[in-house]
Amino acid sequence: MKFPTLKQLRYFLALTDTGHFGQAAERCFVSQSAFSNAIKELEVTLDAELVDRTNRSVTITATGQQVAVQARLVLRDVESLVESARGQREPLTGDLRLGVIPTIAPFMLPDALPRLRKQYPELRLLLTEDQTDRIYERLMDGDLDVLLLALPWPMRGVEELPLFRDAFCLACHHDTKHVDAENYRFNRLDSESILLLEDGHCLRDHALAACRIRNTQKVQPFGASSLLTLIEMVDADLGITFLPEMASGSTLLRNTRVKLHAMNEASYRTIGLAWRKGSRRSEEFRLLGEFLESCHT
Repeated sequence: MKFPTLKQLRYFLALTDTGHFGQAAERCFVSQSAFSNAIKELEVTLDAELVDRTNRSVTITATGQQVAVQARLVLRDVESLVESARGQREPLTGDLRLGVIPTIAPFMLPDALPRLRKQYPELRLLLTEDQTDRIYERLMDGDLDVLLLALPWPMRGVEELPLFRDAFCLACHHDTKHVDAENYRFNRLDSESILLLEDGHCLRDHALAACRIRNTQKVQPFGASSLLTLIEMVDADLGITFLPEMASGSTLLRNTRVKLHAMNEASYRTIGLAWRKGSRRSEEFRLLGEFLESCHT
């Protein structure tokens, strides 16, 4: 009897999550043709139609939905098996798959990674940088071991470890016409003068909440697709924004005319780690958290 491979199951779960062959193939870092062949091979192995294919859409069949449920359980059992075996070795050695959001990675990792390699030379860190929702999905699918992200964020089935507060700063052109940076008052801002990242980036939601932005007329309706774009817009004095304190001195701000100004102590996000509840590597992740916290202080 022929059995499906773990790779085929991972590919199929990526397809059920995205509903799109191209996006699923991209997530799995393979060509679309190789991905499609793997799904066809899985259907042949199981002797079942898992996907209804049309020119415009992908629909998971009823059988496919049942297979997806079982596939997640299988992959988590395999993950538990691997974690159990790894539990016999020294902490922070071997492979560790870390998911990190793009509003932390460029600010925190350049300093932390060299120090981490020096202190834990046997650790092989495999990084994935993406938006919070996506790395959370990959964590729950077993593709990632632990996440470095900004809290709070709605997640189920995870254990969270807050590390430190990252204050928000007012970010504006050094000679901006939009605000008196030294005497900032939200109610004095002009309509559509606040620039933020587009929907899907947690920094947008955290900035809205932490900086108490309740009047959406102050926010430009079109968000920036990346931090680089956002900073370039502020550098052109198209508006002001709110950046985390850890951005201070980063390469993204170097050679720009963007200045950061401190705000009140209540405006902050919390940087932390998250991993699946019940993971056998919990103590190892806590050790990683202690190290990252020490890098911040």
